[in-house]
Amino acid sequence: MGFKPDDCRYLELYRDYVQMRKGGDKVTYIVSVLSERYSVSERKIYSIIKHLETDCTSGAV
Repeated sequence: MGFKPDDCRYLELYRDYVQMRKGGDKVTYIVSVLSERYSVSERKIYSIIKHLETDCTSGAV
């Protein structure tokens, strides 16, 4: 997939997702909260999470 310059606008959203997961929240709940908070559809949230998880972990050393 690769990191796209447009992805940086979702980094704060992804950071919130990671924090909430570490806090033990369920993905469905997190997606609902983030959808409201960032005015982004739930489907888009799932897509962002999948994309950034892949890109942020695949190149890590």
